[in-house]
Amino acid sequence: MQGSLLILVLSLAAPLFARGSEGWFGLAPCELCLWQRWPYWVAVGFAALSLVIARRTMLRLAGLAALCSAAVGVFHLGVEWSWWPSPLAGCQVATSGGALSVDDMLRSMAAAPTKPCDLPVFLIPGLPLSMAGMNALYGLFVAVLAWNFARKEPRA
Repeated sequence: MQGSLLILVLSLAAPLFARGSEGWFGLAPCELCLWQRWPYWVAVGFAALSLVIARRTMLRLAGLAALCSAAVGVFHLGVEWSWWPSPLAGCQVATSGGALSVDDMLRSMAAAPTKPCDLPVFLIPGLPLSMAGMNALYGLFVAVLAWNFARKEPRA
């Protein structure tokens, strides 16, 4: 049960810290940053379920959800390092292409400011690890920890 609680807290901490970093440190998330948060909410749900039913299975699923966030983080790192372009329209820098008027460009702007996904955000100055990289490592850590707790659970 303690393992389930720990996975629940760790899974909940990731998106809450990411959201808090926007206010505390003034970091602006890109669209891929926002995508990295959703699997943690799924992990929270599975970890909460593991408190009452099928602990072993639910912990494995929570770990899988955390691993999905880590995978999005690795994909995001590839975009930051220019290994591949992001397929998300919101990750691209707005350009006029020479055919749009100023009014058309203003109408096409997002309601909330966004930043390009290939512009890394660093939480710790001087540390060459972006928020996407930290998420990839953190998601992998939570996944391995959840699977380790699941492995130690007795079979039902």
